[in-house]
Amino acid sequence: MAFGRVNPQFRLEDQGIDGLGNVYYNLMEPALIQAALEKGEGTLGQGGTFLVTTGKFTGRSPKDKHVVKTASVADTIWWENNRAMSPEGFDALYADMLAHMKGRDYFVQDLVGGADPAYAINMRMVTELAWHNLFIRHLLRRPERSALDSFTADFTVINCPSFKADPERHNCRSETVIAMNFDKKLILIGGTEYAGENKKSVFTLLNYLLPEKGVMPMHCSANHAIGNPVDAAVFFGLSGTGKTTLSADPSRTLIGDDEHGWSDRGTFNFEGGCYAKTINLSAEAEPEIYATTSKFGTVIENMVFDPETFELDFEDSSLTENMRCAYPLDYISNASETAQGGHPKNIILLTCDAYGVLPPISRLTPAQAMYHFLSGFTSKTPGTERGVVEPEPTFSTCFGAPFMPRRPEAYGNLLREKIAKHGATCWLVNTGWTGGAFGTGKRMPIKATRALLTAALDGSLNDAEFRKDANFGFDVPVAVAGVDTTLLDPRATWADAAAYDAQAQKLVKMFAANFEQYLPYIDEDVKAAAIG
Repeated sequence: MAFGRVNPQFRLEDQGIDGLGNVYYNLMEPALIQAALEKGEGTLGQGGTFLVTTGKFTGRSPKDKHVVKTASVADTIWWENNRAMSPEGFDALYADMLAHMKGRDYFVQDLVGGADPAYAINMRMVTELAWHNLFIRHLLRRPERSALDSFTADFTVINCPSFKADPERHNCRSETVIAMNFDKKLILIGGTEYAGENKKSVFTLLNYLLPEKGVMPMHCSANHAIGNPVDAAVFFGLSGTGKTTLSADPSRTLIGDDEHGWSDRGTFNFEGGCYAKTINLSAEAEPEIYATTSKFGTVIENMVFDPETFELDFEDSSLTENMRCAYPLDYISNASETAQGGHPKNIILLTCDAYGVLPPISRLTPAQAMYHFLSGFTSKTPGTERGVVEPEPTFSTCFGAPFMPRRPEAYGNLLREKIAKHGATCWLVNTGWTGGAFGTGKRMPIKATRALLTAALDGSLNDAEFRKDANFGFDVPVAVAGVDTTLLDPRATWADAAAYDAQAQKLVKMFAANFEQYLPYIDEDVKAAAIG
C-alpha cells in the first residue's frame, strides 16, 4: 500500500519501537478508509461511511484495566476501583507486545486531548487496525498539518487487538488488557477490537493528570447559549440517561457530548468528535446525529445492515445494544468551533429512575449536588442486559467510576469548590419513569423534560414556587409553564400512593447503603444531605 502522509520528525524508532512492517503516519480519512478496505477490516457503507464489527467485545472491559503500581502513584490511585499491575508485569507485557508487533503494519496518529491549549495533552496513538486510526482521528483533536513535523507526544497508546496477554506472566486478569504506566508515559491495549478503549484510555489519563492543575475532569456533555459562550451548562449522566440527546439542543451551541474539563478559564471539550449510540436512532427525534450515519468517514460500529443496499437497521440489536457511530464534531451544525465555553451557570445531573420515585427536575444545594454526584445513580431496566428481570440500581460514582483513577471525593471536592466559586445552580433531572415503576408506569415525556431544562437554563425556573421533597430533601417546583403540574409530584402520578411511599423508602435505603463508603471522607453538611 502507498498512501500520502505527513512524516513526523519523531518516529516510532526513536521510541524504541522498531522492526515493524510499514508504518503509516497521520493518514487522513480517505487513505485510512482505503487501507482498512484493503486489509478487509470492514465494509464501505452508504455515503462513504465505514461499517465494522468488533467481534467478541462490543463494549469496554473495565475489569481488565490496570494501573502500574509505581512509587510515584502508589498513594494517589483509588486502588479499590483500579487493578494494580506490577512494574515487572508491565515490562514483560511491553516486551512481548513489541515482539508480537514485529513485521506487522501499523498506523500512527499524532493527536491532542483537550481544546484548551493551557491544559491539552499530546497523544501518539499507534494502532494495528486502520479503522481504529480513523476512529481516534475523529474522537481526539487534530493538530494543524503544519504542526505535525515538530509534534512531540506526552503519552503514547499502543493498541494491538491480535495480541493476547498472559495473566501469570503479565500480572493481569485475562488475555484482554488495558495497562497504564504513568512513569513510562505508556498505555498498552491488547486482546480487544472495541474502539472505545482508545478514547477512554485518554479520558482516564486526563482524569488523573488534570486535578493536580486545578481542573475538574467531567464525564458530561456541555453546551452554551448561541452567541454567548459565558452561558454554559454541563450534563452529567451515565449511559441511557439522555446526556447526548439533551445537550444536542438546536437552540444552543454544542461544546461536546461526552468528556470535558472545568478550569479557572471555563469549560473545554477533551475531544474532537462524538461517539453516539445508534440503537433506535431516528431522523425525527435526533436529526443531526442521524444525519452523520450517512456522512463520509463516519465509523458505524456493530450495526446490522442490508447486505445489498447497506441500509442500516437501527432497531436490530442482535449484535449488541451498544451499537454506535463515531464522527467529527463539525458534522453537527451547531457545534462550537472552539469547543470551549465559560464557567457553567447550570449543572445538570441526569438519572434514569426506573423505580418511578424521583421528580422530573429538582434543585440541589451544593452539598446535595456533591451527594448525588458521588452517588452517580441510574437504573438498569429489563431487556438491557441478560438476566435483568426487574429494575436494578446502578451507582457509578462521579457518573463514570470506570474512568476514575483517583478517589471519588477528590473529584467531588473539586466540583464543590468550583460550584461555590462560580455560583452554578445544580439540578437533578429524572428521564426515567413516572406513574409507577418500569412495567407499570411510563417513560418521562421528552417534551416535558426539554421544557423543564429550558426553564432551568434560561433562569426562569428559579422564580417558580418550590416544595421540599419528603424523601431526599431537595427543592421541587410546584408548577412550570407548559408542563403538567401532576407530573411534578411523582406521588400524585401513582394510582396507589402507599405503594409509591414504599417504593420511595426502598430507593432512599439503596442510596444510603451505597453512600456509606464515602462517609469517612466527606464534610458534615454532605453527611446531612445524605440522610435528608
